[in-house]
Amino acid sequence: MTDHENTANDEAPALPPVVDRATFQAELDALRVREKAHTREGDAIAAARRRLPAVEMDPDLELLGPHGPLTLLDAFEGRRQLIAYYFMWNPGRPAAEQCEGCTVYTSQVGELSYLHSRDATYAVFCQGRNVAVGGADPRVSYDESLRYRDFMGWDMPWYSAQPSLDALLVGRVIGLFHLVCYLRDGDRVFETYWTKGRGVEAMDYSWALLDMTVYGRQEAWEDSPAGWPIGWEADEDHYRTSGRPIAQWSRLEAGRSDDLGTAGAATAPRPHRR
Repeated sequence: MTDHENTANDEAPALPPVVDRATFQAELDALRVREKAHTREGDAIAAARRRLPAVEMDPDLELLGPHGPLTLLDAFEGRRQLIAYYFMWNPGRPAAEQCEGCTVYTSQVGELSYLHSRDATYAVFCQGRNVAVGGADPRVSYDESLRYRDFMGWDMPWYSAQPSLDALLVGRVIGLFHLVCYLRDGDRVFETYWTKGRGVEAMDYSWALLDMTVYGRQEAWEDSPAGWPIGWEADEDHYRTSGRPIAQWSRLEAGRSDDLGTAGAATAPRPHRR
């Protein structure tokens, strides 16, 4: 494994049974029946999702953007739908200590034109409040998060949700990542769906692709045959290597500055390579 310090499984991993092409295809065909059923069930769940009721939101809830305050309604950019990812921003902390999970998912959101063609806007709403130590200045926290976005090379719309966080995430745990869908009807705004935890994997392609490979995600929770490589144990951080969110290392190697203007910014060690 590249860029990971876990050396618990240095021996060559086990291999799947090797068979002739006809046997392989027969096994794959049997699995394909289950895959198609899974796809159809996913379609049925999506259809049920489209039939959920909605809750009306205050369209004037305040956000912070690069040009100052704006409203939830403004964040639609004139489109009928808005998909907002609530980034678990840690105010006052250096880049190495920012949310590794949010960095994973946000790093995989690139081309937005397909969403726009379906009248949907995608935006990041930084939570920007460390609940454990109380509030943080929204503007300072937002400016730090903008520098993080620039360091990572992201260009999606980026706002601070801190001024209206309690109203935007009413009834939910602030400080967890959420994916929330909104609908606009003229000047009215409605929340139509939200998810958290593994539901946010809808933004991801890395795990989806790894799930198709023989060794999978190589995490301890997976149901894998004996001898399969496990690079990350259950109590490990699955999104970090050598003290940083994994995606940060390529940015540092490209010469980008990770200075967010925070006090006591730490420099993590170089990643271990095998």
